[in-house]
Amino acid sequence: MDPQAFIRLSIGALALRVPGTAKPRFNALESPCSCEIRLRGFPVQTTSVPLVSSPEAIPDPQSIASSFYLEKSDLKALLTPGCFYASHACLEIAVFSRRKGSHCGIGMKRQQIGTFKLEVGPEWGEGKPAILFNGWIGIGKSTQDNGQHGAELHLRIKLDPDPRYVFQFEDETKLSPQIVQMQGTIKQPIFSCKFSQDRVSQADPLNAFWSFSGDRPDQETERRERKGWKVKIHDLSGSAVAAAFITTPFVPSTGCDWVARSNPGTWLIVRPDTFRHESWQPWGKLEAWRERGTRDLICCRFHLLSEAHEGGGGELLMSEIFLNSEKGGEFFIDTDRQVRAAAAATPVPSPQSSGDYAGLSPVVGGFVMSCRVQGEGKSSKPLVQLAMRHVMCVEDAAIFMALAAAVDLSIEACRPFRRKIRRRTRHSW
Repeated sequence: MDPQAFIRLSIGALALRVPGTAKPRFNALESPCSCEIRLRGFPVQTTSVPLVSSPEAIPDPQSIASSFYLEKSDLKALLTPGCFYASHACLEIAVFSRRKGSHCGIGMKRQQIGTFKLEVGPEWGEGKPAILFNGWIGIGKSTQDNGQHGAELHLRIKLDPDPRYVFQFEDETKLSPQIVQMQGTIKQPIFSCKFSQDRVSQADPLNAFWSFSGDRPDQETERRERKGWKVKIHDLSGSAVAAAFITTPFVPSTGCDWVARSNPGTWLIVRPDTFRHESWQPWGKLEAWRERGTRDLICCRFHLLSEAHEGGGGELLMSEIFLNSEKGGEFFIDTDRQVRAAAAATPVPSPQSSGDYAGLSPVVGGFVMSCRVQGEGKSSKPLVQLAMRHVMCVEDAAIFMALAAAVDLSIEACRPFRRKIRRRTRHSW
């Protein structure tokens, strides 16, 4: 499998200090301050910036506050002059202060301290590791017109190659599509996806996870619950290399017609057991439910099932993402975008490895996978990206295909249930 080129732009080691001559102006500041990180064509990212008092203090060089992931088309757009913006795109970091005395947002006054700018250059597209900036730099001016900066910002900006494998389901998951790897305009078949909507057969090893029932779901059952959904991922030889199936049915909560947070539906993601023939081993658990509001959202929460965690049988929260029920969205596992204390120093075990290669820390973890799906009632063909460093073999990629299929099907599984309308009679009120 050949990966596609991606670049990871990381901004970290953030800190703010105030020189002695400028301290009277900043005495009323509260720590931490905040900053907005902007790059043309990407959403603005916001993070905190701690105030440091010691001139000798050096922030942790490995800490990462923000990351951008760029592919070839992004770099081309940043380096191409436009009609409605400056010819040279810049990475811009605007630092803001918060005055003492504000409480719970009441009376809060935000003031811009200064801005750091770094121009996008040709070296961004060379595909090599590079430190673009590392150290202290003055931002803004002091109130005295003496040319001295009023505050200094410490930051470390780094470029790293972050190659990814890109996969596409060629049709809707329920239609048992082929899964191809994308390399530019070239599509290479890698897996096939087999969906079924009834209980597993007596001969299927997956029946070890539930009691067998030969009943097929009908329309009346679908009005009350959604269960028995199963997806198997097969390699080109026809061998099953990963699977996902519903273990807790998607049912409406008491007093409503949708799956609520209090009782989410659950998928189990499994992989072949390397020590027992025709057996499966749990790898992850995906919970999904519907959040009602002005715009309904589907929440997908993924736990890694780690045998090595706390003596075995532990659950590690890797991701909790809200997707727009109408438009769909992107489910992802990325420690830079969603840092969790439990996940920060824990590896994601590969289906065929010992699990020590994929530490999910902000240093070596970062982006793991993403899956883009469509909303309710739309033809969804999941687009999946996997970080190359987390894939040691084809089976590693397959387990993420099963997870992507479960995310996609959860959009439909969380649709509101249609209640059976009672027919009125002449005796009814």
